[in-house]
Amino acid sequence: MATELPLLLLILLSLTSFGSQTLYVHGFYIKEATISDLQQAFKQNQLTSRKLVEFYLQEIRRLNPLLSAVIEVNPDVLYQADKADYQRKSKGPNYHSGLHGIPVLLKENIGTKDKLNTTAGSFALLGSVVPRDAGVVTRLRNAGAIILGKASLSEWAQFRSLTAPAGWSPRGGQGKNPYVLSATPCSSSSGSAISAAANLVAVTLGTETDGSILCPASFNSVVGIKPTVGLTSRAGVIPVTPRQDTIGPITRTVSDAVDVLDAIVGYDYNDQATREASKYIPHGGYKQFLQRYGLKGKRLGIVRNPFFTSGGGYLQLQSFEKHFKTLSQEGAVLVDHLEIANIDVILNFNLSGEAIASLAEFKLSLNAYLKDLVESPVRSLADVIAFNLKFPGVEMIKEFGQDIFLAAQATNGIGNNEKAGLLNLAKLTKDGFEKLLKDNRLDALVTPGSDVSPVLAIGGFPGISVPAGFDKKGVPFGITFGGLKGSEPKLIQIAYGFEQATKVRKAPTFLP
Repeated sequence: MATELPLLLLILLSLTSFGSQTLYVHGFYIKEATISDLQQAFKQNQLTSRKLVEFYLQEIRRLNPLLSAVIEVNPDVLYQADKADYQRKSKGPNYHSGLHGIPVLLKENIGTKDKLNTTAGSFALLGSVVPRDAGVVTRLRNAGAIILGKASLSEWAQFRSLTAPAGWSPRGGQGKNPYVLSATPCSSSSGSAISAAANLVAVTLGTETDGSILCPASFNSVVGIKPTVGLTSRAGVIPVTPRQDTIGPITRTVSDAVDVLDAIVGYDYNDQATREASKYIPHGGYKQFLQRYGLKGKRLGIVRNPFFTSGGGYLQLQSFEKHFKTLSQEGAVLVDHLEIANIDVILNFNLSGEAIASLAEFKLSLNAYLKDLVESPVRSLADVIAFNLKFPGVEMIKEFGQDIFLAAQATNGIGNNEKAGLLNLAKLTKDGFEKLLKDNRLDALVTPGSDVSPVLAIGGFPGISVPAGFDKKGVPFGITFGGLKGSEPKLIQIAYGFEQATKVRKAPTFLP
């Protein structure tokens, strides 16, 4: 109790430190505002990008000491805001874009060629200089978005140690779930999800290798889109494995996430995977699939074992039975009691082959990334390991070690064992998820939380997590809709239809 009282006082003081007038500009309520709301306020001269940025900076100063959601704020952010305001007044480049003048927080492993650091939360990369903006950042800037800063994350995208807690890094500290502070914020894009949920910003970007968008979206009651691998460029993003890495939006609504997705998809000559994936981008973009009755006629599969027989103590099965009824009432066809072949193997990181393949791929891709930096204290995974041994920094680093790093460093390229693992992953995908969806003519699979993430990860498949409820302690949980490669249009119809029919999300409670 002695440790809880100061925390409770901090929460109460932080939540009451502003008068209500700070939430309004010319009668416009900023908190919880969507991209559409903000753009409308711009047009009606109720709001400027500068006022919006100032509000977010104030919220970051107020709540970040509690949440540890933001690592750095862009020192040039107000200049960018003033530039956006000038362009809007003068009808300059891209002033009509949906993201023009909208602040965005980037996960801190996404490179920016500016005054911000790109370190994946590690002191080893502090002061490194990237050769160029990441591909997705270039697209955001071209759309007129404002780079507000960098969101915290699990160090090295949760790929340093098996024992390090989710949402922790040496540079950012321990990210906190804004609904229940003692609950996990989950996985490596935690800072992005926390920031969107707590209204530190409306738009964030995350990255996912296996669960790192879907899981924090679920636990922080926000929307996360994990795109088909290659649909968004990974160039300039600190990698784990190009076979599974993808970049996607984390926002408070499906419509906001889709606005961001439209801005960041497309071919990038620095990421050849985008050439093949570009064929999936629909003419006219993704916004056209935000249809209120998009669930009508959709065939949705339900795999109860193991997804509805576990859930880590947060899953409320009764809530999902209610959601199934809603999906049916909205016109979806539910195909229940399905099974994914070899699901126990797929969900086992070691048995599936995901571990052995990812470790080798991580070493190869990270070494290539580090060598491409203009300046860097480290140039290889071996250098990073040596840095961590020489400069442990804080006690938590010593405690959690770097077992994944050491295992990756011990690999020697893609040998016979790695090839066997990759072949097994391909077979598990073909005989499992792909066969299930094709044989049953499914548009998507419906699962609770983010437990399905390995199924989607190993096949490079897309998924969308939408807020679905809260457990008895007030911890959020989401519902995930996953589909085959390029199925984003259907997933958006389904996710938006579900969101509009349920409207589960509510603002954070900051419970201890």
